[in-house]
Amino acid sequence: MDSSKLVLLLSLLYILLFHPSLSAAQQNFSNYDCTSNSVSNYTTNSTYQRNLNSLLSSMASDAQIDYGFYNLSVGEFPDRVNAFALCRGDVAVDVCRSCVNDSTHKILQVCPNKMEAFGVYEFCMIRYSNRSIFGVVDEKPSIYRANRKNVLDETVFNEALQTLFARLQAKAASGNSLKKFASGNQSAGLETVYAIVQCTPDLSEGQCSSCLLELFRLIPNCCNGNVKGKIGVRLITPSCNLRWEIGKFFNGTLEILSPPSLPAPSQGMTLIVINPLPTLILMF
Repeated sequence: MDSSKLVLLLSLLYILLFHPSLSAAQQNFSNYDCTSNSVSNYTTNSTYQRNLNSLLSSMASDAQIDYGFYNLSVGEFPDRVNAFALCRGDVAVDVCRSCVNDSTHKILQVCPNKMEAFGVYEFCMIRYSNRSIFGVVDEKPSIYRANRKNVLDETVFNEALQTLFARLQAKAASGNSLKKFASGNQSAGLETVYAIVQCTPDLSEGQCSSCLLELFRLIPNCCNGNVKGKIGVRLITPSCNLRWEIGKFFNGTLEILSPPSLPAPSQGMTLIVINPLPTLILMF
C-alpha cells in the first residue's frame, strides 16, 4: 500500500473512532411527544426557528454545567423559546453531556417545525416550548413503562415500595436548585426493590413533593393493571419521574455532585402515553 492510501485509511479510521457523531445517527428516544397541548408549527427560517437552533446549539456545547440540569431561554415574546435538559442524577458528567448533545439533535428530527417537544432517553430528557415552563409543574404528557413480570408477593412488595418512596420523595424534594434526585433500596421479602426519584430542580420543595406523590398515587389504578405489582416500572412526566426495579440499575456511588445551593438559574417495559394522545402500549 502506498503512503497516500495509508494516510487516507488512517484519516478515515480517526474519524470513525473519535468523531462517532459523524458516522452514526443519534439513537432513538425511548419515547417522545410533540403533539400535546395543541402544539402549533413554526415556519422554516422564522425567528422562532432561529431562536430554537441557537438555544439547542448553546445547550449542546455548554461545558460549564456539571450538575445535570440545563435551562435556557432565547428570544422575546412571541418568539421566545424556553428549554431544559435534565440528566438522571447518578450518571457521570461525560455521559450526561453526550446524552444532552444527542437529544438536542434528535428532538429536531422527530419533531420537525414543532413549537413544543419532549423527548426521553435512558439517561436524560429534553423539553422546549414557547410557553413558560420554569417553576411550573407539568404532568402531561405522562409516560409509563413497565416490565411484563410480576413480583413474588405484591402485598409485601407494595409495603416496601411505599416505605422506600416516602424516604426518597423527602430527600429529592429537599434538594437544592441544581439537583433534586434520590436513590435507594428496601427489602421486600425475598426480593429487594431499588428505586430512584427525580424532579426538575427549578421546582420548589413543595412542587417536587406533590409531583412525585401524584405519580405514586397513579400506581394502583392506572394503565389497565400494567404497572401495579410489576418488577420494574418507570413513570415519567416533564416535571418529575420515578423508577423501580428488583435489581440495582443506578450508580449509588458515582453521582453528579451539586455545588452549594445557589439562586435558581435565570430564564434566558410497557409504554403508555395518556391524554391528550391515544394510548400506545409496547410490551417487552
